[in-house]
Amino acid sequence: MKLYTRTGDGGQTGLYGADRVSKASARVDAYGTVDELNSAIGLARAHGAGPLDADLEYLQNALFDVGADLATRSGSPYEKNVSRIDAQDVQFIEALIDRHAEAAPPLRNFVHPGGTPAAAALHVARTVARRAERDVIRLLQEEEANTHVQVYLNRVSDLLFAMARAANHAASMAEEQWAVKGRR
Repeated sequence: MKLYTRTGDGGQTGLYGADRVSKASARVDAYGTVDELNSAIGLARAHGAGPLDADLEYLQNALFDVGADLATRSGSPYEKNVSRIDAQDVQFIEALIDRHAEAAPPLRNFVHPGGTPAAAALHVARTVARRAERDVIRLLQEEEANTHVQVYLNRVSDLLFAMARAANHAASMAEEQWAVKGRR
């Protein structure tokens, strides 16, 4: 099978269910940013996420479900093949956040994104998750989509922040705190 189909050369792409939409649509933006987030997590894993790796692998698989959810309109004949994100998925992510947040000292100030290469990559992934959430909010303003996805992505960004802090703490990497102008 060839990787190119030429079906998107005119600026359209197919949703799961055969609908054709503009590649510039809010729906394509949303699942495209989720794909970018998945790649950013892959980069963090490539930097050696150690004990975080299994949860990051879970998250990458879950983000494929998020992308499929966003790429499938309600009522699509293929909807039965898609695992929709729900409140239980959000609760699962919240449990991961709590576990990883406990692996680092209590947060008392804003911290600079950075630290170890894996932690820095997780911070980048966190910002991509925030953008994906904004893209889903934009989609929800334009058409029907699963509202649980927006909440899920919000929690994913929190999870990635907690994981970045845990990665730095495990490596004994001190976090740089925000120095407010005038208090240097």
